[in-house]
Amino acid sequence: MRVMERTFRERLFFLLLCASVLKGDCRYIENNEISKDELYSFFNSELKRETAEELMYRRPLRCLDMVAVEGQFTFTAERPQLSCAAFFMAEPNEVITVEYDNVDIDCRGGDFITVFDGWVMKGEKFPSSQDHPLPLYERYVDYCDSGALRRSVRSSQNVAMIFFRIHNAGSSFTLTVRKHINPFPCNVISQSPEGSYTMVNPQQHRNCSFSIIYPVEIDVSEFSLGHFNNFPKRSMPGCAESGDFVQLLGGSGIDTSKLLPITDLCVSFTGPTHMKIGCDNTVVRMVSSGKFVSRVSFSYRLLDSQELQTIKLNNVEDFCFNN
Repeated sequence: MRVMERTFRERLFFLLLCASVLKGDCRYIENNEISKDELYSFFNSELKRETAEELMYRRPLRCLDMVAVEGQFTFTAERPQLSCAAFFMAEPNEVITVEYDNVDIDCRGGDFITVFDGWVMKGEKFPSSQDHPLPLYERYVDYCDSGALRRSVRSSQNVAMIFFRIHNAGSSFTLTVRKHINPFPCNVISQSPEGSYTMVNPQQHRNCSFSIIYPVEIDVSEFSLGHFNNFPKRSMPGCAESGDFVQLLGGSGIDTSKLLPITDLCVSFTGPTHMKIGCDNTVVRMVSSGKFVSRVSFSYRLLDSQELQTIKLNNVEDFCFNN
């Protein structure tokens, strides 16, 4: 798989404003309030920083943070911090490892650090439970529960996050974040509103999605499915009975199981298929039975303001945002 663009844009920051992290006394916290200026400044500084490869990048970790680089990050509480989270993101063809280096927190006093395999926003999870290889409870790894038995946690896709709660000033922990090549990426959050991508499922029974957190025009140029290569292209509202198909989904959340189906593609073809989708989140999702080697290629670009206005006048906005 590959992606042509490597630049993050403001659309990602806008979605993260509503990120859910920390609610009540629950250990697996999932709600918080984030200011746009805070999150944008965090992420913009990450992009502008260049670090020599031979040196490990080090900086303090903030109570609310976004990390897009490898390095070592230390959080030290100056006062009780009860609602904190850090989001990690890598390239589409990478996974993330979070390693505990030095941890000085009071687990018995209610402190915790929990790594989540994916992202949680507005109570929704990416990847969805339907598309992730692990059951939900295994995607949460709590330091206080695992301790020295599990000093490193590896994600299944290009995003991960941590929740943490610290009660006492002076308590601290240090994490090292590393990235690793993933030869067969499955679930991906795009880093850019423009690019092209090819998603391949090497005869495995799993569902994979590519999430674009922007309103975009998407062109599906190729969908190949095993030996079914000589049939005409077929697009229809539902293809579930075929067992192998590609879905285009749209909506405002990140859980693919809660997005609305735009169209399904059931049979192999060489495109293109064009579609403009004015939603906060556009997803290409491949459902695979494991009987075939499936492949879908597509490109996408950000819709301009005039195109978005046309979509709004055609009431497509109701489809995207009011469901």
